[in-house]
Amino acid sequence: MAVDPPRPRAIPLKALRAFEAAARHESFVLAGEELAVTPGAIAQQVKLLEEWAGCRLFERKAQGVSLSEPGHAALPALKAAFDALGAAAQDLRRAGMPGSIRIAALPSVAQLWLSPRLPALRAAFPELLVSVTALEPPPNLLRESFDLALFFLNQMPQDVECSVLSEDRLFPVCTPELAQKLKRAGTPSHDVLLHDETWRDDWPEWLRAARAHSGKHRHASDGRSGPVFSLYSLAVQAAVDGAGLLIGHQPLVESALARGRLVQAFNFSLPSDKPLCALYPKDSAESGLCKQVVDWLKS
Repeated sequence: MAVDPPRPRAIPLKALRAFEAAARHESFVLAGEELAVTPGAIAQQVKLLEEWAGCRLFERKAQGVSLSEPGHAALPALKAAFDALGAAAQDLRRAGMPGSIRIAALPSVAQLWLSPRLPALRAAFPELLVSVTALEPPPNLLRESFDLALFFLNQMPQDVECSVLSEDRLFPVCTPELAQKLKRAGTPSHDVLLHDETWRDDWPEWLRAARAHSGKHRHASDGRSGPVFSLYSLAVQAAVDGAGLLIGHQPLVESALARGRLVQAFNFSLPSDKPLCALYPKDSAESGLCKQVVDWLKS
């Protein structure tokens, strides 16, 4: 009589993936955002893994979660394993799509900085198939199917190549007609301030710095009043249409400034600690090609 004992439960790969993301972020919410599932789904997968492993991986607290000692011990090896798996999958995709480059960019960068350069980029690399995806958070280039990422960053990642494309400076912009009005008044106090949803602190930060710099730029509010736009490109268009003043990010408004559609409303500009950066994986099959494209974009 054949003996067929039950096999041990297989390694729960889906649960491992959920745990690794939650452990990196120390947050079920952020892990859910990364993996496009709910925090509850992450919690359920972590619970399944804890039952399989026979130990608690997180300490549940009123203010969130923190890694337990076994969780801390497991994270480095799991992160390395998922990075390696992602790199292998990326190499497989690139082998099936040679001569292509997938770019992820902040929506404002994709629309206002990259898009005007694409015709010349395609002319410079005629055999290269370029595709662009707009994303709010930077992708994980080791695991997601992108070859190049363009974002404003104040911390340079250690596991990818990073090149600064342009420094950023903040300054109010408006139409030439509104600028003349402001020049006579000497203050933006009675004009509409335009805001981008992602950069809601632009006006308060610039106003504080302008006051400290000269003491001449006064404003009745704290700089938070005025219409808010979900896309920076919409806010730029509103400024071009004469709807009010917008804090310009230098790389994103340089084209409108060069064409005279917008002008710098005041002389003071605030240096930003977040330059526009290009990121691409180290030592991948496409690294050389990405570097060529980045060098071209920098030039």
